[in-house]
Formats: sequence, structure tokens, C-alpha cells
Amino acid sequence: MGGDHGAVVTLPACRQFLDTHSDAELLLVGQPQALAVFSHARARIVPASEVVGMDDAIEVALRKKKDSSMRVAIQQVKDGAAQAALSAGNTGALMAIARYLLKTLDGIERPAISTQLPNARGGATTVLDLGANVDCTAEHLLQFAVMGSALVSVLNSDDSPTVGLLNIGEEMIKGSEEIKRAGELLRAAAATGDLNFIGNVEGNDIFKGTADIVVCDGFVGNVALKTIEGLATMLGQFMREEFSRNLLTKLAAGVSYPVLSALKKRMDHRRYNGAALLGLRGLVFKSHGSADAMAFEQALRRAYDAANNDLLARVRARVARAAPLLSTPPHEQEAG
Repeated sequence: MGGDHGAVVTLPACRQFLDTHSDAELLLVGQPQALAVFSHARARIVPASEVVGMDDAIEVALRKKKDSSMRVAIQQVKDGAAQAALSAGNTGALMAIARYLLKTLDGIERPAISTQLPNARGGATTVLDLGANVDCTAEHLLQFAVMGSALVSVLNSDDSPTVGLLNIGEEMIKGSEEIKRAGELLRAAAATGDLNFIGNVEGNDIFKGTADIVVCDGFVGNVALKTIEGLATMLGQFMREEFSRNLLTKLAAGVSYPVLSALKKRMDHRRYNGAALLGLRGLVFKSHGSADAMAFEQALRRAYDAANNDLLARVRARVARAAPLLSTPPHEQEAG
């Protein structure tokens, strides 16, 4: 029911997803009258009388709308009726409700939003956090790195993905005191074999693919995400404008079209839609609010892949393995 478009987008995406995933089942959570037009042998409607608005305050979503589609959907995960929940709705409300119902894993103080951004190597760089936590301590960034490593190990079948700490320079002496301390914790984790930390990285390294995972606070991560979305939109607009100009520019555009088209496809943020809320005792995914049917289907695929590849168990195992490091008081970590 959430997002900018609601069922007009989500229902076609659900049908396409089911048609290409013969072993999947969907629970469509929302107002029955809006979902009644959908019928599929592997889908059923779970009624919810309320909807969390995109501009609803977190307190309203959490305390007053107790029968919202968002809350009922996450409850399905808590009750074991579903392996993952997906919403295109209010991000703050989704995080708050998910954290309230599912709780965080032992050793994790704050969940993080993680997604993939395209890089020059033809793959994608996993970045977290993307907006759930604006102010992060060094310990939070360490936790994000542990959880991100578990996610990428599922996505890339790589048990030792590389981790970079986003900073204003590669040198260890650069950055705020909190970032410097985060670097110390990450290097300590690398020394014990808990992480494959390669050091500080800069913003352009996200798109170079220097590290498999880039860790940052939610403010910086959200800016990076919105930047690439804006670049993709600008490129698409540029291509449309050039093809509508005079004959000379049309010819030039025609020659460059294959290259520009390939670049536009790689930068298309719809292909990377579906951000995981890591650190919870259940799988929850966030779709972009403005997602079209193609993008929402991609988010469904991400949730399906996570459940199918035991992402939750892998995150739990990684966090448990790193528990001694995560639970050590900060002054002792620095002393070590």
C-alpha cells in the first residue's frame, strides 16, 4: 500500500515476480478492496485496515496505526508466516516498526540500511548505512561492517569481501575523531580475521569498486544514493534532448547512442532497488518510494534471494563470531 504509487505499481510487480519464481509465495498485505483485483494461485491477501502515510510521524505509525499494512506485514515475519517483508512506504516508520517488533540481534545496537550502487568494474558496491543512522559511533560503524560482510557473502558467494571506511582521504590521520577510532576498530577486526578491512576509501571509490563494502554514517550514505539517482536521471534527460535537436546533433547522438545507452542501463537505480534493513531478527527490505513496477520487482527479487540464501542466519553467525570484539568496551579496544 505504500510508496508514491501504491497498488498500481506493486501488484503488476508481484505478478511478474510470481511468473518468474515458481517456488515463491506472496502475502499481499493491505486494504482488501484495493488488492481484490489481484488473483494468483501462489498469493493471498492479508487484510490491514490502515496505511502509514509517507508524511506520517514515526510516533503515529508506531503507536496509533497498529493495524497498518506495514506493521501487519512485519508481524508476518515475526510470526513465521513470511520469511521476509518488503515495503515502499515511509522509511523512518518502517525502521521503527521493524525494530520494535523484531528487535535487534545480540551485539547490534542499531540496524542499518544497505543497498548496492553500480561501479566501474561492472558489478556493484554495497554501501551502508543509507539513512537509518545520521550520527554513528565508531562501534556502530564496526557493526555495519560485520553485517555488510555477511550480506555480500550471500550476494557474491565470497566469504571474505573487502571493506572500506568512507573518509576524506586514505591516510589514517584524516577524518573526525570518531572516524579515526572506527578505523582502529576495523583494523583490530581485520587482525583477528573477523573482517577483510582494506583501509580508508573516498567517495569516488564507491563507483570505482575499490572495496566490496563501503561503511559510512547514514547522512553521507543517503547523499551518495541520491547522487547516483540524480546522475541517472540527468543522463536519461540528456539523451532525450540530444535526439530532439537539429540533424547534426541527432547524427552525433545516434553514433554515441550505444555507449550512452549502456551507461544509462548500468546507472539505472531501478536495477539496484531493494535495501536490506540489517541487524534485525528478521528480514525486512525497503523499496524506493518512487519505484515503478520494474524497480519494485527487483526489490522482491532481493528479498527472495536473501531468504533463499539464509541471509539472516549468515548475519547472525558473523555477528556471533565477532561478538568478543563488538562487546569489548571502547577504551579496551583502543588499548588493544
